[in-house]
Amino acid sequence: MKRVCVFAGSNAGLLPDYEQKAAELGRLLAENGLELVYGGSRIGLMGRVADNVLTAGGKAIGVMPRNLFRGEIAHTGLTEFHEVGNMHERKALMTELADACIALPGGFGTFEELFEAVSWLQLGIHSKPVGILNVRGYYDPLIEMIKNAVKAGFMPETHTELIIVESEPATLLDRLRDYTPPAYAHKWTELPPEETR
Repeated sequence: MKRVCVFAGSNAGLLPDYEQKAAELGRLLAENGLELVYGGSRIGLMGRVADNVLTAGGKAIGVMPRNLFRGEIAHTGLTEFHEVGNMHERKALMTELADACIALPGGFGTFEELFEAVSWLQLGIHSKPVGILNVRGYYDPLIEMIKNAVKAGFMPETHTELIIVESEPATLLDRLRDYTPPAYAHKWTELPPEETR
């Protein structure tokens, strides 16, 4: 594992814990020789992670659609900065550049990035580990929703293992490093396995 893609809020959130854990993750990435790939903003939790990676001597790679957002202000101190045409290109390049993905607290954009990454993992489009840094139980309702999807018959139970959930950055990074994909279980319950490969 050389690079980690971090999805995070473009706002910092109301609790200091969110910023503290984002900063801690940034420092740990640098200290472990891991490069950051992220959305390229200098504000919110996105900016806090990047600033702490750079302050600790690490490398930060930003990917941002050109002229798309006024509010998402580009970070000018990054190691690399890639301008792309749209959000689809942004997510595709971020996933391509990284060896693992982590979601910090955030809003719709962060949720969407997290679910795309894990959907691609579920479908075998990539085999990179996907993690959630569950600061102060922020993602607990989402985890319950995933469990409910299993109970309701919309996904196999083994697919809950596709997302690694931890509340501490160091533990999450260790688990991402040691990741082994769960045993194959196709997602289509109405099809026999031989028709899904």
